[in-house]
Amino acid sequence: MFRRGRATVTIIAAAAAFIAIAGIGIILLPHGSHARAAARGATVHAQVLHVVSVTPAAGARGVNGTAPIQLTLAQRMMAGTAFPVISPAIPGRWHQAGTVLTFTPATGFAPGTRVTITVPHRGWTASYTTGSYALLRLQQLLAQLGYLPLTWAADLGGLVPPGDAGAQLAAAYRPPAGRFTWQRGYPWSLHGFWQPGQMNIITTGAIMAFESGHGMPLDGEASPATWSALLRAAAARDMNQDGYTYAIASQYPPETLTIWHDGREVFRSYANTGIPVSPTAVGTFPVYLRYRFQIMRGTNPDGSQYADPVQFVSYFHAGEAVHYFPRYSYGWQQSLGCVELPYSAAEQAWPYLSYGSLVTVTPG
Repeated sequence: MFRRGRATVTIIAAAAAFIAIAGIGIILLPHGSHARAAARGATVHAQVLHVVSVTPAAGARGVNGTAPIQLTLAQRMMAGTAFPVISPAIPGRWHQAGTVLTFTPATGFAPGTRVTITVPHRGWTASYTTGSYALLRLQQLLAQLGYLPLTWAADLGGLVPPGDAGAQLAAAYRPPAGRFTWQRGYPWSLHGFWQPGQMNIITTGAIMAFESGHGMPLDGEASPATWSALLRAAAARDMNQDGYTYAIASQYPPETLTIWHDGREVFRSYANTGIPVSPTAVGTFPVYLRYRFQIMRGTNPDGSQYADPVQFVSYFHAGEAVHYFPRYSYGWQQSLGCVELPYSAAEQAWPYLSYGSLVTVTPG
């Protein structure tokens, strides 16, 4: 019995040596000796993977962070062999079809992420870098949530399901085709500020309005924090509760302030702007600071100081704001740069001039 058992061990060992020499890469162990082999450092089903090609290509930049990772091997991966390691690690699944291994992320990588693929037992690695989210997609989401004076609709078949995180992330890298449509009722001057896919004052104001509604610092930038909050809002269909406001302070006499809200004119009043030695800045600016009441302090043209109580204050540029200030009359240059309104008019205008609302000051 002992001799027959020994002969059996010898045959199996020889077979194992033959398979190893043939280059198949599997170590066969005699029955009952797995524990001893493991103690000696042997590995069961240890196959060295030889990579022929990788997609995305090694060194690639600007890659869609939701794109699958695909490895083409020299031979089919055998059962029990460890899959390549993806870093940083994210949820996803591997799939094998012949000699092709594909990793499909459950959602995707964040913008500007360096992604590394490592093959165990060989030391082979390849890396690529994901790109940035598309500003066009940010504009699409802002329009869908009511933060722009335009609506947006996807082309047929291009609708992104709000609750599908993976689809939303893919669209952030590669926006679906669709169409922006202006809401009726706004003056044509507002149209001139809009450029889809490019940063502009309308987009800046809309971002500030979104940031204000979500308790974020108002910087008007498409930061990673803004993107994260916007994608969550899109998934929850968290719509803008303040509507969209645009105002024009005309310095053509008699001076006026006119406000449009959600596509219709809702306010018009005589107003005062800055005197020649302290003029109101001409241009278009978003409201960035608001007070119900404030002591406004500064320096008069003669060098004296002032500390005036004002109400219904909406700052739109530097120290210039729309607010109530008592005057004998309105409709001409009297202020030190602000847009002054009578009390009842300022009270009516203030709720419309929310954070991010655009105020255009025209020349006289």
